Amino acid sequence: MLRFMPVGDSMTIGSAGEHTWRYRLWQHLRDTYGRPYALVGPREALYDKAADAPVSYEYADPDFPRAHLAGWGEGWTHMAPLIGEAVRAHRADVLLVSLGLIDLGFYTDAEQTAANVRAFVAGARAANPRVRMVLLPVIPNVRADTDAPFAAQVSLFNELLAKAVADLDEPRSPLLLAAPPDGYDIHRDTYDGTHPNASGEHAIAGAFAEAMYREWGIGQPYVAGTG
Repeated sequence: MLRFMPVGDSMTIGSAGEHTWRYRLWQHLRDTYGRPYALVGPREALYDKAADAPVSYEYADPDFPRAHLAGWGEGWTHMAPLIGEAVRAHRADVLLVSLGLIDLGFYTDAEQTAANVRAFVAGARAANPRVRMVLLPVIPNVRADTDAPFAAQVSLFNELLAKAVADLDEPRSPLLLAAPPDGYDIHRDTYDGTHPNASGEHAIAGAFAEAMYREWGIGQPYVAGTG
């Protein structure tokens, strides 16, 4: 049985009332993979904006395996120290990682963030030397439209992320760089310029699904807008 662990920031944990891209990917795997699988991780909650804390379980559809390792306001700098224990405890086989925007916005520059990517990979492999990882580039948000230095940091980090994937990829523990969601538009696919709405959730789920299908033969091509 393949055990998938979604790892991410606010775009992955989601907030009360949302489906999340995790749900969309679960639907896709349920319908196309044809083998036993699970979503795993140490957390299950959504972020509650009123409480300003991850304490909600009010998913738009709660009937799916909701486990994850994601946090509102958390990035590579937060997840690198946590990933080894999470992989070990939950026996993760595949990490689906969407991180970086919050790092670049508040915590670390592109080079420091890329160093944390490498620490994350090392930590995951120390726990499971055969773990596979799919890494999603940072999707520029509304801030990048008006903050040129921030936009430049996003672009540089994505270049450094691609280099890290190329440098660290190995046969027993492969790394995939997912393609950015095709045609993603922050004005159409988010509700606030950053966080995905329903179409954005499908787009992000599709980016992970297409990478796994293309390179590893997992599932089938993603059909946008289903589910």
